[in-house]
Parts: sequence; structure tokens; C-alpha cells
Amino acid sequence: MPKPTSLTDKVVTVCFAPGEDADWFAASEKVNDLLHANGTPARRYRVRHRRLIGWLTRFLGYYLLDAARRFGAVTLAAGGRKSRLDLTGTTAQAARAAGLRWRAWNTHINATTRPARPWEDYLAQHHADPGKVTLNEARRRFEQQPRVLAMLAASFDPYELSVYQAGEATYVGLHWRIALIGDALITTEGRLLAPDSDSVADRFRFLNEACAYLRGLRSSARLCAVAIA
Repeated sequence: MPKPTSLTDKVVTVCFAPGEDADWFAASEKVNDLLHANGTPARRYRVRHRRLIGWLTRFLGYYLLDAARRFGAVTLAAGGRKSRLDLTGTTAQAARAAGLRWRAWNTHINATTRPARPWEDYLAQHHADPGKVTLNEARRRFEQQPRVLAMLAASFDPYELSVYQAGEATYVGLHWRIALIGDALITTEGRLLAPDSDSVADRFRFLNEACAYLRGLRSSARLCAVAIA
């Protein structure tokens, strides 16, 4: 994902230092200043409930942004104080879902079709000689492969082929990081972190850096996930 012009239909995590104004309007301003885009809150985070008073915090939306409720209890939020967000639960849920997807792919696609060349290979052909291999031609060549056709027929995202073929640990590792970070991150200092390209390797490098940054934030720091349309 090139930065920052193609950050559309993506999720950006905005970080705020403790004590800094951290409402939805402040998050929107940061996104607009750095990406020249508008967005909406993205309810991505599970909410943490303390053990001793969990019955009470379950119904309170303090220190949360755009909280969602189920039967009156707070379940998800677009952000809030780091200590109120269940980041571990968020990543665990994403990891479980990704593991189920990969195992289904392994059973129905990997076991029945031959390995295929990933989209990145055909995209490189297009970039190397756009006159000879147009973007539509590159996509046609990629999608005519039997494994890719099988993925399309079974509703698996064929543009994740390289990650699927890299194995379950890689596929799950990518998706729990995406659940936590999204596609870009704005630090408390106003610095934009994003992948240098669409390659899986660059996405992992970015996500590892962003995850380390998020872990280093104090529990009183605040986060807000913004979906850019």
C-alpha cells in the first residue's frame, strides 16, 4: 500500500498521548491533516471489563469512543483509553477467525489444486512494461489460474494467495496484526506509519513496527480507529 495517497477503504489507527484531547473530532483532524481524507469511526476493539467490578463496567461507556452495546452491555468500541480496550481479546478473536479460514482453504483449495503464482508477480509484470501488460491483462492472467478460479468460486480472497500459500502461521499472524493496527497508524507525535508497498513483506514490516509502538504506549494513552471511505 503506497503511502499516503491510496489509503482509501482502509482503517487508520490514531494514537493520542495521555491528557491530550482524544475525541472523534480530534482523530478526524489528524487523519485529514496527514491523509487529506475524511473517515468514520470503526468499531474494531473489544472492550475490557475488570474482574472485580466487571458487572458494573460492562454497562459503562467511560473512556470509550463510539461504543456499541448488546443487550445494554458495552461490547465494541472504535477506541478509547488503552486500559479499557481488550487488545488481547481483539487479536485472539481475529486469530481464531483467520485460523478457521486458512484451514478451510487448506482443505478445499490447497488439497485439490496446484500452487499458483500470486498477484504480486503479475502486478510486477505490469509495472515493468505497462504498454505490453496492461493492468487488466495482468489481472486476467492471474485470475485464469485454476487455483485462483477455485478460490473465487469458494469465496476466498485470491489476492491473499501469497499469504495463504505461506502457511497457517503466516496467514494468522498477518490478520491478528491487521485487527489490532489496521492499514496505517498515526503516532502521538503526528507521524504516519504505513507500508512502503503492497507487498506482504512490507506490510509485515509496518505491522511489526506499529505493534511495537502500540505496546510501548502507556495504559492511559488513547486510540481511535478511523475507516477512510
